[in-house]
Amino acid sequence: MRADRLVSLVLLLRQRGRLTADTLARELEVSTRTVLRDIEALSAAGVPVHAERGRHGGFALLPGFRTELTGLNHDEALALLAAGSARGEQVFGLGSALASAMRKVVDALPESHRATASDAAQRFLVEPETDLLSRRQVTEEVPDTTMIEVRRAVLAGHKLRIHYAATGQAPQWRTVDPIGLVTVRDRGYLLATRSGADRTYRLSRVLAAEELPEPAQRPDQVDLDRVWQERRTQFLSDGHITVQVRVHPARREDLLSNALAVRAEAPEADGWLRLEVTYQDSRHAEWALWQLATSAEALAPQSLRTALHNRATALATRYADPP
Repeated sequence: MRADRLVSLVLLLRQRGRLTADTLARELEVSTRTVLRDIEALSAAGVPVHAERGRHGGFALLPGFRTELTGLNHDEALALLAAGSARGEQVFGLGSALASAMRKVVDALPESHRATASDAAQRFLVEPETDLLSRRQVTEEVPDTTMIEVRRAVLAGHKLRIHYAATGQAPQWRTVDPIGLVTVRDRGYLLATRSGADRTYRLSRVLAAEELPEPAQRPDQVDLDRVWQERRTQFLSDGHITVQVRVHPARREDLLSNALAVRAEAPEADGWLRLEVTYQDSRHAEWALWQLATSAEALAPQSLRTALHNRATALATRYADPP
């Protein structure tokens, strides 16, 4: 659409300064003739675009010109402001940058939208620290200095040296080739390779990090969603246990809060839900389902049903007679 192209043209000139018609045409993927017509249209609309002659000439905006042509409507700006309030400090250490970006979004809005969008964003609370039962959300802290080094290496495509504390092991220094960063439920992960083998590191376990000058051995392009799904599948198949379980709908979230993953879910005729969930091991599954008492029933494997039966029998025996 021409309106979108005109907005893009103004933003290009504002962000990059003087540009030739040929450069603008390449950026906007249109002909030079179309760019010249757009320049005329902007000038007629009162946008102060002027031509500069000579070897280093081109088109530029008058100094101090401030545009409100962000292309954002009210709902789009509201979505950005609400997202920016969602504990942005957890997004790979970019909290301050996100706050600055939100201020610029507000500043760039037309005057008629600015106040209403800011006021409306105050009516949304995204991901509070506790739920209705006062249970605190689990968040993982990563020191800013560590996160900055990790982020720089990922974006620059450089090797990364990390001091990593794996579960049950003493912290060790490792040199890895970073691929990308993933955040899931306020937990951050570094996807990397080490000596050519796939590795996934929990960011909260990175005690220190150092970006190295050597280029990382990695492809130029990456489908991070596909890589994450592949590693997730591999993780779930390494020594974990899959459980078939029935649960009352009121306790569904309690069930999921202790599971590693949900592989399938379907309603049953009596209103309960049947799920296929993954736990770390049999002890983890037994502990998690025991918390739900009669609000859940393990259907398979039989070994888990037997373990829960034995535990319930022992408890019933303990309380069968007065002390």
